Amino acid sequence: MLVAAVGTRLHGVKPSQLDAILTLSAPTVHPSGTRCAVSATRADYRADAAVGQLWEVPLDGGGSARRLTRGFRDTAPQYSPDGRFLAFLRAVPAGPPQLFVVEAQGGEPRALTDRLLGVEHFAWSPDSQRIAFLSREPEAGRYGTVDGVGPGAEDPRLVTDLNYRLNGRGYTGDQRTQLFILDVPPAGEEPFVAARGRAKAAESEGEGGSGLPEARQLTSGGLDHDLPVFSADGGYIYTVSQWDPAAVDALGALVVRTPAGGGESKVVELGSPEAASVQALREAPDGSGLFVLASSLGDSGMDFVGRSTHLFWHAFDDGGTVRLSNPSEDDFGEAPGALRVRPDGQALVLGRHRGAVRLVAFEANGERAILADVDAVITGVDAAGDAVVVTFADATTPGEVAAVRDGHLERLTDFASRLRDETQPLLPSEFSGQSADGSPVHGWVVEPEGDGPHPVLLMIHGGPFAQYTGAWFDEAQVYASAGYAVVMCNPRGSAGYGEAHGRAIKGRMGTVDFEDVLGFLDSALEAYPALDADRLGILGGSYGGYLTAWTIAHDHRFRAAIVERGFLDPVSFVGSSDIGWFFPGEYTGWDPQQMAAQSPMACVGQVETPCLVIHSEEDWRCPIEQAQRYYAALKLRGVETELLLFPGENHELSRSGTPHHRKQRFEHILRWWSRYLPTAANPGLDAEESKALSAPVS
Repeated sequence: MLVAAVGTRLHGVKPSQLDAILTLSAPTVHPSGTRCAVSATRADYRADAAVGQLWEVPLDGGGSARRLTRGFRDTAPQYSPDGRFLAFLRAVPAGPPQLFVVEAQGGEPRALTDRLLGVEHFAWSPDSQRIAFLSREPEAGRYGTVDGVGPGAEDPRLVTDLNYRLNGRGYTGDQRTQLFILDVPPAGEEPFVAARGRAKAAESEGEGGSGLPEARQLTSGGLDHDLPVFSADGGYIYTVSQWDPAAVDALGALVVRTPAGGGESKVVELGSPEAASVQALREAPDGSGLFVLASSLGDSGMDFVGRSTHLFWHAFDDGGTVRLSNPSEDDFGEAPGALRVRPDGQALVLGRHRGAVRLVAFEANGERAILADVDAVITGVDAAGDAVVVTFADATTPGEVAAVRDGHLERLTDFASRLRDETQPLLPSEFSGQSADGSPVHGWVVEPEGDGPHPVLLMIHGGPFAQYTGAWFDEAQVYASAGYAVVMCNPRGSAGYGEAHGRAIKGRMGTVDFEDVLGFLDSALEAYPALDADRLGILGGSYGGYLTAWTIAHDHRFRAAIVERGFLDPVSFVGSSDIGWFFPGEYTGWDPQQMAAQSPMACVGQVETPCLVIHSEEDWRCPIEQAQRYYAALKLRGVETELLLFPGENHELSRSGTPHHRKQRFEHILRWWSRYLPTAANPGLDAEESKALSAPVS
């Protein structure tokens, strides 16, 4: 394989350079408005894990970002409302994240929890005296609660509902996420020192303690809670929760209010069918009501397909709930922490829009203003005083911090410096093609270096209610670096173009979406002379795997294909996927003949294209049986096929798998393309390199 000469910068990214890509958390702005903090996380090949630390960024332009912590993986920073503390989550190798706090001016971080299954989310009380957090509470006898009882020795699970497991987590009924609260130790308190000798003996008899503050459990029962936030007066904690036991198999989530001092949790009735599935909420600073991000589930309470997420205002005085956002244009809730409320009562939300994510502000009376409508993907937002700060990605960087000023992003950091020193991004070209029925199809083309003609990869995103963007994307950079032109678009069914666009494939998957991706490809081949129409490949993951498998059964122009973690048979998906009890039927319809008419497995006999099938062994979203059956069907027909399986990984392999597996995934993908679409930059592996790729990682 070609290796760049020392001192030269590659165009695009090689699989070995994934450790140069930094991903940022949402920012937290200090109450003074003078600085913010973020976590910066990257893949580390030595640890074979994601590692990260917290960084402080001055907002006055008077300095550069500085590292605040040096933990193995420090994430999710939040300043206390009084500005004295910075709380965050810290994980050690092979350990779950725990809640830590450090004084804002610096010092040694202090652990606040030691939960068996870790801490997931947390929130400060308005008086900065308490922190509410969420933690999975394991059932006795499971998940290490009894020494010597491993997973294979646990008691059997009796399942009585449909919604009983989750990709990346496992079974949910025996490890529900509950709400806890603890008092924060005062600043300057004497640090805890573990007892030894006689002191330790006395401690074991009840004198002394662990040094951790007592965490009090506020909720219990068989349902999950998520995303805690305090009320303005600190008396209650709101969560987004599965709440109604009779509707445990229904979609959606409700707003639940729990007394911070303990007591009965109650549902906050929003009273609007449009807000059936709550995703986030914040109480107004004056306590007059709630800003809520939510979406409709239709008359059936199950119709989630292509539903945009909107901002609602729920007033406490009359109990009314009104939608504030534009039903035809807005779609919020793109990222965790996509809703913030400023001290003056203005709500800040992040919204998908035509391949970007912009920042929009709302007042409770419905007044709306776009604060940043930029050619970028805003991934997080926070504000204090006059300062509004975001994290974002654009075509040149996977993550930076910026201040929002006069509708523009004023960049404050350079986290991509190492990546830029080693590589040069290949910039995507925004392009609009045309589908078979004349509908416009929006997307991007990323061309490699050189004059061409370049082999072309048609890449299809997952979801399907998701969107490609013009921001820096490791997949496009790796393939373009290897000499391929990457063509990617947002066909009907995608997010960011309104509900009608997102719902256009309901009951007819593989129709207009199929026509859109091919129409975009044909338009790009006509518009870009350097693209070689005779050397085409196609690939996609999840729904992208579905549409790839569907396409190669109906169009035979592609020299090779890659079907990854695919949704390949709606019929068997119903009983095998964690979302199978609702997802396929709502997209294809529940009639078996209707399902089969939209199933790639039903038309696998028409496939002639060589196909690499990639899957993870612990994928519960698109279970491994989808890949195994598809691979076997192709193999039995004599189609050139390979099955690449990753142990220990789930549906999120390409985004958050172990660094070595992510690197090997890219290497196998490039190996496959080199066989059918060789380029000067990707000519194929020699015998020694091929042997090394298949060797176990030490």
